[in-house]
Amino acid sequence: MITFCVCLVLLVAAYFTYGRFLERVAGIDPEAATPCERLYDGVDYVPLPRWRTFLIQLLNIAGTGPIFGAVLGACFGPVAFVWITLGGIFMGAMHDFLSGVMVVRNDGLSIPEVAGRYFGSGMRRFLRLFSVLLMVLVGGVFLLSPAQLLGSILPAVSVSGWVRVILVYYFVAALLPIDKLIGRVYPLFGIALVTMAAGLLGALLFGGYEIPELTTLRNFQSDPHALPIVPALFITIACGAISGFHATQSPLMARCVGNERECRQVFYGAMISESVVALVWAAAAMAFFGGAEGLNSALAAHGGSAAWAVDSISKGMLGVVGGILALLGVVAAPITSGDTAFRSARLIVADILGIEQRSIARRLAVCVPLLAAGWFIAQVDFDVVWRYFAWMNQTLAAVVLWSIVVYLARRGAAVVVAAVPAVIMTYVCSSFVFVSGQFFGMENRTAAYWLGGAVTAVIVAMMIFKLKKDAKTDA
Repeated sequence: MITFCVCLVLLVAAYFTYGRFLERVAGIDPEAATPCERLYDGVDYVPLPRWRTFLIQLLNIAGTGPIFGAVLGACFGPVAFVWITLGGIFMGAMHDFLSGVMVVRNDGLSIPEVAGRYFGSGMRRFLRLFSVLLMVLVGGVFLLSPAQLLGSILPAVSVSGWVRVILVYYFVAALLPIDKLIGRVYPLFGIALVTMAAGLLGALLFGGYEIPELTTLRNFQSDPHALPIVPALFITIACGAISGFHATQSPLMARCVGNERECRQVFYGAMISESVVALVWAAAAMAFFGGAEGLNSALAAHGGSAAWAVDSISKGMLGVVGGILALLGVVAAPITSGDTAFRSARLIVADILGIEQRSIARRLAVCVPLLAAGWFIAQVDFDVVWRYFAWMNQTLAAVVLWSIVVYLARRGAAVVVAAVPAVIMTYVCSSFVFVSGQFFGMENRTAAYWLGGAVTAVIVAMMIFKLKKDAKTDA
């Protein structure tokens, strides 16, 4: 339990220490006008109280990632605690905060448009397509996973029936002005998510459970060769450590913050909170099943179903009533991330095509095809969709990190805070392509890692060239 408690304290302390340092790096200006002040439209650009923007941001980014991903990541063993903690502090929360500030200072535009301002039209076009595809994948994933959990709570309705119910909700939520549904209901869902995590934390600390300590970097997966810690762990646990999906959600709240001073709580604070949720679920998964080996055996006996594990952990650690309440918090997270994924996709497509969004007819014209695509993806095997979503998610994180590097360089700020994470995530995503069976699946792992390193080296060289070119242009 010592490892878990140390990690928990580090995460909380980081908000007050590293978070404040990043505020100085970003040059937060409390006097600067924010997008909702300058571009108010009553639909997406709407000022909201800070506590609401924080809870909405937390729900937007949480999804099943810090829950399902943390449970699956716990199969690697206590080393998962290290990735969640260090990744959350120095990569994920930094990524969310600085990309959030970057978006606030660029009129709350979607991340492809903002990145395009720093990398040019080619990157803008690539990220437009990539981000919309990722958002639809997220929507599909977050249609099916909450439907499966609701099916376990209320089996009278089939999973396909729950999919249809959630899809109707997504349709309504993606269309309405942000303060009409999201701004009013999400804070309640946020409270449910926090209460669920607090309940599990209490059970872990006072329920007599034994949380494994980090005494080795051993990979506890049943087939470590197929799923090596580097890069598989870094892909499996995404939303609890770093997630490119978060940058696609930042524009929603960037259009609602009333002061730049709110950015640390809304962006850095929400990510730290999500890392805490992931840490709790990773610990609960190992503690409940008697360690990482027991977790692996239990999942193998149930087809690798993270939904089954989450249901068992919730009811087993909190009792039937507490377990159902906890599961409702778990259900709220993916549903709220799913609808904001479709809302983000609507905004990105609208930005691409220049379609104003005050008119409900024009919002409908964008929403209907996106939701139809999400429903189609929900029919595909969940494990297949999740694996590709996870890699795309981390690849987008790497691209956003490099965008932050360029942004900081142009401001004359300390680029190292983003450059080191950018190099690490570039290597993770590059090596995964050569290692993972869903891509090349090279059996010669040494060659696979060298190829991943070569791709990373080329990208780093290109970035150095770009930074030098920008410096000459500015001079």
